Amino acid sequence: MKNPVEWFEIATVDLERAKRFYSNVFNLEFQFVEMPGSRMYMFGEPGKEGASGALVDSDGSKPGTEGTIVYFSCENISEQLEHAEKEGGEVLLPKTDIGESGFFAQIIDTEGNRIGLISQK
Repeated sequence: MKNPVEWFEIATVDLERAKRFYSNVFNLEFQFVEMPGSRMYMFGEPGKEGASGALVDSDGSKPGTEGTIVYFSCENISEQLEHAEKEGGEVLLPKTDIGESGFFAQIIDTEGNRIGLISQK
C-alpha cells in the first residue's frame, strides 16, 4: 500500500523567519512560489519518496499547536532538537524511545506550529 500523504502546508506568520528555521533545522532547500492570496516556499521533490510540502503565508492559514502534526524524518533526532532550540524553536516533547520504531520528539517552530520528529537514532 502506498503512503497516502503527498502534500502538506505549514502555516506561517513570518514566511522568511519560518524559511530560516526549517532550512537550518532540516537542511532544506526551498522554491518560492506566489499564488493568488498566498506566498509559499515549497520543499521536497514531487515523485520522490515521502511527501513534499510548503511553508505558507496566506489569509486562510493560521499556525497552531492543537491540530494535525506533521512528522519530519531525521537521521538523529538529538541533532534536530539542538538546531531547533538554537533557531528559536521550543522542545515540547523530548526524544522518546518507541521501541523497534525508533524515536520521536515534538517541537514548536518559530511560527507556533507543533511538528514532530522521527528517527532510528
